[in-house]
Amino acid sequence: ELTCFQAYDIRGIIGENFDRDICYQISRAFAQTLNASKVVLGRDIRDSSISFQESIVEGLVDQGVEVLDIGLCGTEEVYSAVTVFNACGGIMITASHNPKNYNGLKLVKKSSKPLDPDTELIEIKKIAESNNFIGNSKLGSVVNVNNEARSTYVKNVTKFLGQSKVKPLKIVVNFGNGCAGPTFDAILSQITEKIIDVKFEKMFHDPDGNFPNGVPNPLLEKNQFPTSEKILETEADFGVAFDGDFDRCFFF
Repeated sequence: ELTCFQAYDIRGIIGENFDRDICYQISRAFAQTLNASKVVLGRDIRDSSISFQESIVEGLVDQGVEVLDIGLCGTEEVYSAVTVFNACGGIMITASHNPKNYNGLKLVKKSSKPLDPDTELIEIKKIAESNNFIGNSKLGSVVNVNNEARSTYVKNVTKFLGQSKVKPLKIVVNFGNGCAGPTFDAILSQITEKIIDVKFEKMFHDPDGNFPNGVPNPLLEKNQFPTSEKILETEADFGVAFDGDFDRCFFF
């Protein structure tokens, strides 16, 4: 039995209930359940994520899927790319805010909709556990669409910023050494002329799967102090702290 299946996603301890073989089985079962021909695949910064990505690619290709690889990204970027590229589904390799000995998968179907936990997720688990795959006579392929996926995501996010100038602000941003840094920089490069009076104080900006400044979980009280202290120290107007795959952020 695969104990890594949770209520809405897949998450486990590496080497105990989550490994390369499990990733292969789940990816094939995912493609089979959705009858998928095209799947977006992204990963977080964890050291184990590259290895799991290789295994998932193998499973999807064996199932005849065209894999749209968007590389290192946030969960929101996978969701975005599924709709942008009109894919049948998306897989994000991440354990989000969990310690580095964890990893997992977040899955969505066409139009970036969540899987039904009572039907589709159960079916994926059942097929993965049984290894009962319906073979595909034609192997799939892998296409790197990282640049296109990110530029489209940035374009969509920046639409939320109107034409009126933002009032002068100083904002602390704690990236937690997760995935958010590069994407934030890409967004910032596109909106600098619109937010000329906004100054950002960046903390723990560089992605690092060893999480040298603690696991990126701003919900933990001990992880809130660095952001709070930086806001007071710099007299910032407010602060933002991201979790590991930046599908959540916390405001100070």
